[in-house]
Amino acid sequence: MNSSLVTLILIFTALSAVHLIYMLVSRLQKDKDYTGIGFRIKTWWGMVFIFCLATLFNPVVSLLSLMVLAFFALKEYFSMIRTRKADRRLFLWAYLSIPLQFYWIYIEWYGMFIVFIPVYVFLLLPLPRLINKGTLGFLRSVSATQWGLMLMVFGLSHLAYFQFATPEYGAGLVLFLVVLTQLNDAVHYLASIYFGKRKVVPTANPNLTWEGFACAFAVTAGVSYLIYPYLTPLTPVFGFFSGVLISLAGFFGSLTVSVLKRDLLIGDDDKFAALQKSYLSRVDSLAYTSPVFFHVIRYFFDFM
Repeated sequence: MNSSLVTLILIFTALSAVHLIYMLVSRLQKDKDYTGIGFRIKTWWGMVFIFCLATLFNPVVSLLSLMVLAFFALKEYFSMIRTRKADRRLFLWAYLSIPLQFYWIYIEWYGMFIVFIPVYVFLLLPLPRLINKGTLGFLRSVSATQWGLMLMVFGLSHLAYFQFATPEYGAGLVLFLVVLTQLNDAVHYLASIYFGKRKVVPTANPNLTWEGFACAFAVTAGVSYLIYPYLTPLTPVFGFFSGVLISLAGFFGSLTVSVLKRDLLIGDDDKFAALQKSYLSRVDSLAYTSPVFFHVIRYFFDFM
């Protein structure tokens, strides 16, 4: 507990310093757009708050907080889809799957946790859409709903499972994952602002550049190697490899969700701009890094 408290105090101090620097720089350099960093900092504060609850009180509090986060992320995802009246029951079923997914975590039923959404929900989700609802738009509505469940519920739910899979190291691993994921996003964003030239997908997200990716990759891998002894029981090789893995997964997460949003919101630029400030934009990378990091660690280490 003392070690966790010291870690929390250090993170709180560092985050306060980062927030202060952001406020000063954003006021001094008004010609540059730092809003993306501001949204990330808010996410960091939220994640640190959840981590505090889990460390100082009970992992169940963290589980409930992450369940609420998954709900709002899925809700905002559904707000992008052009829906019909026939899709309402489909969305209701999707929302009902959230408490079930997190219940499997609570009772530590790993087998059901890992197959519930990819297998059972995938097979049963079309039923409410089939019954007396016709065939018009069937494939688009069902597949779009399943995509949302996989990213916003299945992906993010792995954050909650760490502390049940390994009570001793779970909180540290979650903090390690969140810090590196958000750091990777922030460095990518800043590097793209200052010297990014070659955009990865200019039509979907102008803030994703190859120069930003290279900088984020190097910084995330380096910081991972520096902080892994304090937050994880990983070996030096995996301390470095985790940073590489998280950087790559976070990049593909941001890229995928950016393209997905642009595809769903073609012709609605105002709504697309509004969603840049949403929960969805803050957890897009975590939806990829959480399951990738979780399963790699579980495969190679016995403590999971």
